[in-house]
Amino acid sequence: MEKLKAFMKKKNIEISAKRYLIDAMGAMAQGLFCSLLIGTILDSLGRQFNIPFLTQTVAEISGIPYTVGGIASAMSGPAMSLAIGYALQCPPLVLFSMVAVGFSANALGGAGGPLAVLFIAIISSELGKAVSKETKIDILITPLVTIGSGIFLSYLLAPSLGKAALWLGNIIMWATELQPFLMGMVVSAVVGIALTLPISSAAICAALSLTGLAGGAAVAGCCAQMIGFAVISFKDNKWGGLISQGLGTSMLQMGNIVKNPKIWIPPILASIITGPVATCIFRLQMNGAPVSSGMGTCGMVGPIGVYTGWVNDVASGLKASVTAFDWIGLLLISIVLPALLSYIFYVILKKMNWIKDGDVKIS
Repeated sequence: MEKLKAFMKKKNIEISAKRYLIDAMGAMAQGLFCSLLIGTILDSLGRQFNIPFLTQTVAEISGIPYTVGGIASAMSGPAMSLAIGYALQCPPLVLFSMVAVGFSANALGGAGGPLAVLFIAIISSELGKAVSKETKIDILITPLVTIGSGIFLSYLLAPSLGKAALWLGNIIMWATELQPFLMGMVVSAVVGIALTLPISSAAICAALSLTGLAGGAAVAGCCAQMIGFAVISFKDNKWGGLISQGLGTSMLQMGNIVKNPKIWIPPILASIITGPVATCIFRLQMNGAPVSSGMGTCGMVGPIGVYTGWVNDVASGLKASVTAFDWIGLLLISIVLPALLSYIFYVILKKMNWIKDGDVKIS
C-alpha cells in the first residue's frame, strides 16, 4: 500500500473530490466556453447582423457544411478533454493525446457528451500519467495507453453515460414544465448555489443539457448570486468588487461565507423569487448552448445565451419575433430583481445583526 501511495504521489495522481469535481469540472466548463459557446455566439452574430464570413460555409467534411462557429462548436469534445487534462496537470504526451479521447467520448455520448467526457477524460488521463516516462519508448506507450483506454472506455461507457445525463436533464426540464413555480424555485436556488460554490454550475448544466424553462430558471439563480453579492458588498468593495463579482464570479465570497454563512441568505432568497418569476411570468427559456444556463452574468454569457436562443428560434420559425416583453423579462431577471431583492434582504439581516459591516468585504 505504501509503495502504491508513493507511486501515485510520484505520478501526481490525486484521487480527491477537489481535483475531480472542482478542478476538472471547472476546467471542462472553460473548454466548453472556448468551443461550443463561442461557436454558438459567432453563428448567432452572423445571422443577426448578416455577416457573410460568419454565415457562409468555410469547410465541408463528409458532406456536412461548417461555418466558423460550426467548426468551433464541433471541437467541444477535444476542448473539454484538453482542459480537463490541463487541470489534472498531465505531462505533454498525455495532454496532447486527450484530443482523441475527448472527441470519441463526446461523439459517442450524444447529447449527454459532456458528462461522458468528464468521466472518461479523468480516467484515461490518470492512466496516461501512470505509464508516462516509465519506458524507453515513452513516445509510443504513453499516447497508446491514453488514447487506447480513452476510446475503449468511450465505446464501453459513453453511450450509457450520455443517456443517463440526458434522461436526468429531461426529467428536470419536464418537471419544470409541469410545475414551473416549484421547480423554478428549486432549479434557480440549486444552480445558483453551485455557481458560488467552488464547483462548476456551467459544467453541471452542460452535462445535463439543461435548456428550456429549466435553463431559464438556472440563469435566474446564477444571476441572483452574482448580481446579489455584487450589490450587497458595494459599500465594502466599491466598483472593483461590483465588476469582479457581477461580471466575474460570486465565488470570491466563499471565504466570507465560511466565516459567516448568513451572508449567503440574501442572494439565495433572491434566487428563490426570481426563479418562479422567470418560469411563470416571463416564461424565460434558455434555448442557446446549455453551458450558458450555468454562467449567469459572467461576461454576460447567461443573457447572451438567452438572446442567441431567441435568434435561433426566430430563424427556425419556433418564435415569431423578439418582443419588448422578452427584453423586459430578461433585464428584470438578470439584473434588476437580483439587485433589488438581495439588497432588501441584506438590509433586513443587517438590522437583525445577522450581518455586520465588513462581512462581505473581499480580502
